[in-house]
Amino acid sequence: MIGRVRVSVPASVANLGPGFDALGLALDLFNVVEAEPGGEGVRVEMMGEARDLAPADNLVLGAIQQAFALAGTDLPPLRLRLTNRIPVGCGMGSSAAAIVAGVVVANALLGDPWPPEKLLALATELEGHPDNVAPALWGGLVVSCGSGDGVRWIRLDAPSELQAVLVIPEIVVPTREARRVLPESVPFGDAVFNVGRTALLVAALAGRRYDLLHEAMRDRLHQPYRAPLVPGLEDGLRAAERAGALGAALSGAGPGLVAFAVGDARPIAEAVQAALARHGVASAWMVARPTGWGALATLHRR
Repeated sequence: MIGRVRVSVPASVANLGPGFDALGLALDLFNVVEAEPGGEGVRVEMMGEARDLAPADNLVLGAIQQAFALAGTDLPPLRLRLTNRIPVGCGMGSSAAAIVAGVVVANALLGDPWPPEKLLALATELEGHPDNVAPALWGGLVVSCGSGDGVRWIRLDAPSELQAVLVIPEIVVPTREARRVLPESVPFGDAVFNVGRTALLVAALAGRRYDLLHEAMRDRLHQPYRAPLVPGLEDGLRAAERAGALGAALSGAGPGLVAFAVGDARPIAEAVQAALARHGVASAWMVARPTGWGALATLHRR
């Protein structure tokens, strides 16, 4: 077993409107995990977001434990230092980043027994779907889907000239609740609507045709059903585009909203905030950029 391991894992936004459970984009906001065998037992030091979580609730440690169990190896005494910058519970892939960090760290400590595809499969199993874990691993824009024997994926370069304007409502929407409100079936016309726009969105991002994002980021599969969980969601998305956003959508399962822009992001963020405030919802905002850096590219061992 090697010594100290350090990995940075990016935030991510999934779905991007129509690409439900299939599209994810890494952002340049990173959690950092440092692990070093030694000492007695497992000690966890956490700073930043979610720093009050008990070790038993920590997804990084849980993923490390799962990986060691899968390898048939006892977890050694370990010191973990977590620096969390990704906001928790707002649709920016915080749980996927934690799981990916744990899986990548465990694999490094074990001497790299698994190839990257195995790491993706394990992280997907722990997270439940690959849309956030894939960009957390690889960086960039990743299209992925589950198959009978693993995860099929392709990575595209990150559109780094774009800004992701993230508006975070001060409400709590558990992911399980955001999943529960989705229907078991949707009208055929809505499925066709999303298929066309998902294809258009991937092509628009790959071809830097940002003039198409307004139409390409429209959705009928999940946002209409989740809108009641985020008061002012529809008004916020419309306000973003009126203020100059190229396109806007619910960020992952929410409750955050993401809008893409080139240039001054403040008018867009403030317009969304004002729209949410009219529905009694306070919010904060931040700006991040798409990144080509994923966890595997940031791994350091010594």
